[in-house]
Order: sequence, then C-alpha cells, then structure tokens
Amino acid sequence: MPELRVCALYPELMNIYADRGNLLLLQRRCEWRGISFTLLRSDLGDELDPEAADLFYIGGGQDRDQRLCALDLAEVKRDALHAAADRGAVVLAVCGGYQLLGHSYQLGDEQLPGVGLVDLHTVRSDGPRLIGNVAIEVELEPGRPRVLAGFENHGGRTHLASSATPLGRVLRGHGNNGEDGLEGVRRGTVIGTYLHGPLLPKNAWFADWLMAAALGLTGPLDPLDDELEDAAHREARRAAGVS
Repeated sequence: MPELRVCALYPELMNIYADRGNLLLLQRRCEWRGISFTLLRSDLGDELDPEAADLFYIGGGQDRDQRLCALDLAEVKRDALHAAADRGAVVLAVCGGYQLLGHSYQLGDEQLPGVGLVDLHTVRSDGPRLIGNVAIEVELEPGRPRVLAGFENHGGRTHLASSATPLGRVLRGHGNNGEDGLEGVRRGTVIGTYLHGPLLPKNAWFADWLMAAALGLTGPLDPLDDELEDAAHREARRAAGVS
C-alpha cells in the first residue's frame, strides 16, 4: 500500500483561519483511496529529518508566534528543509508560513529571517490589510490553466525577485502585494500562497496534485466522487466573483 507521510511544522503555533483543515483533507483523500497516511509534527527546537516526510506543511500564525517560528526555521530547520526540497519533497506554506519561505520579513524596525527556499522578501505595510475572497489562475501542468479560490488576510506585502516564479495570476483579489497582479510563489515542488480559510477543501483538485507530486506519481490519482468538493470550489469562486 502506498503511504503519504506529511510533516506539519509548528501545528499549534501556525494554525489560524482553520489552516489545519488542509491536513484533514489530505488525510481523508488518502483514506478514501486506500493510501496510508502518516502525520508527523515538528515543533520549536525539534531537529527536522528531511527524509521523514513526503510533504512538509507550514500554516499561518500571529506575529508573536511567527517570530518564534522564523528564528527556529532559520537556526534549527533551514538545512533540513532545503535538503527535503532538493530531493523533490513537497513544501506547502500558507500565509504566515509563505512569508517565511523567502529571505526576510520586515516588521517595522525588526527583520525576521526567512528560510531562503525562494527568492522573495516581505515587508509589513502601514497601509490597510489585504483582505477578501481571492481567485487566481495557475498552470501547474503545461497548457492546462485552472483556478484556485480562497481567502486572504495579510498586512505583509510580498515581492518576488525577477528570478522567482509566481504560483498564479490574480483574477480577483489582492495577491502578493495588491500591485503587480501576482499571487504566491512556486519553485518546483515548493509552493507558497496567501490563500487560506482553508485552501485545500475549496480546491480538492489542487490537493490531489500535491499528493501525486509528494508520492512521486507520473499519472493522476484514482478519481473520487467530488460532488461536495466541486460545490465548495464553485462557491469559493462565486464569492470571489469568478464564474
């Protein structure tokens, strides 16, 4: 029986806006397909084994908790997370976790270190928070654009370097910074995004793509009866104003 091993980083500290629902959906879709599912966790101070999981997940958190996790990522887990990404493991980071994937997060006079997996930086803006339903167009498979829909709520403005590839193009909403029309980042199997609320229950097809990539499959997973999941996706798109 195939097995999907998922490691949640800081599951208690980085879990706002029901981001834990992403893990639950992965577990359920594995169980419905007869795929074994193992959930590991890595907390502050824990050494990270880059070979122990196929998918590493970081959710969003409050500023105080994000500070703690930023220092731990940089000082304790950085090399292991790079090693995991380099061997093709999936790294999915949402909102606050996404902001820590880059080089730094500037909070006023304080600069939080990033883990440096992707070429970007984030700056906390004095302007209004970027809040609301959002839809983006992504092309994870050549010639097959699809829509991801979710919710964003962030005060940081994330700026990609010219060498970085966005996850998608904003159809509705603010995206990375409310200015350049881009959302998220993708470097191979490393993905960061501001979409949560949570993300995967509203986009089951994306959950399946992540699972297939983490399992190293060359073809699609067995289909499921996704009537409810498809309805949730349509509602998320409708809320964002995208038919």
